[in-house]
Amino acid sequence: MLRDLFSDESGGLPKYEFIAPGALLLPRFALDEAQALMHSLQAVLARAPLRHLETPGGRRMSVASSSCGKTGWVSDRAGYRYAPIDPQTGLAWPPMPLVFFSLASRAAAEAGYADFEPDTCLINRYAPGARLTLHQDRNERDYTAPIVSVSLGVAADFLFGGQQRSERTLRMRLESGDVVVWGGASRLAFHGIAPLGDSIDPLTGRCRINLTFRKAL
Repeated sequence: MLRDLFSDESGGLPKYEFIAPGALLLPRFALDEAQALMHSLQAVLARAPLRHLETPGGRRMSVASSSCGKTGWVSDRAGYRYAPIDPQTGLAWPPMPLVFFSLASRAAAEAGYADFEPDTCLINRYAPGARLTLHQDRNERDYTAPIVSVSLGVAADFLFGGQQRSERTLRMRLESGDVVVWGGASRLAFHGIAPLGDSIDPLTGRCRINLTFRKAL
């Protein structure tokens, strides 16, 4: 992975790392707010519990998911889509916490995407062995808005490819607090998560939490 020269003055972590045109890694961007994010997450999950969704082909996803915001991402035999009502509870999805919205907007701006206003957050929990196969985020109406992905807890290997599934993928280690932002020429890039290793993090225990912010409506 190419590293941009725009580092902080202390010689520590770079302010960002270049992944592909329109795609950046912001190392530890969310680290200072990790506890606040987890606190707000607990309130969200109390209203919209995590569940293992089913793919259109009938396979149970290894990742447990939920959502918050104006709409939520769902998957079942009918297909992948956004829905204003949580099919598990029959209620509207919980509102997006302010700390979620603020972090996603600031991360997008840091990556060059000003005025990003996400209307949904997909919450994924990875237990040891859970993975996310290469896929594109194609269910959103407006592809001009970026994707903002926040990693919390156990480190994971993030896979980032091109516009075709067959293109070569980059593999990068995402630590707790890392944020990846992609849009523009990389908005429809294939991406995924390799099977999670068995480890323990003081923030999340034996799992990884991923918050993915999108402009869906």
